[in-house]
Amino acid sequence: MRITGVGVDLVDVARVERMLGRFGERVLARLLTPGERAYCVGCARPAEHVAARIAAKEAAFKAMARDAEGLRIGWTELEVERDADGRPSLRLHGRARAAAERFHVTDVHLSITHERAHAAAFVIMQSA
Repeated sequence: MRITGVGVDLVDVARVERMLGRFGERVLARLLTPGERAYCVGCARPAEHVAARIAAKEAAFKAMARDAEGLRIGWTELEVERDADGRPSLRLHGRARAAAERFHVTDVHLSITHERAHAAAFVIMQSA
């Protein structure tokens, strides 16, 4: 296995709270998949969870921005999911999936964390 992409991002939760207050559902629909929206809205502090997903997607964009097509990946073409134990993973759709196939990505590793002030994510992409 070799690393084909790495990305990291940090998001200010207060900025996301302001964004949600100003644009509400419109910004959620632009940034998150329906499953992500449902999960975040159901949480006690939705902005922390939205910020974590924004950080994860930005980190993935950085890991995949190797060509012009990779730069055009849309927000909802990357989806943060959780397994039965609560561990995050990243599902790729559309152009994100196509970019992963072009780069022969076999594994995507995602780590996210959040607290009241910040959310952070780290993505590693590997190929065989």
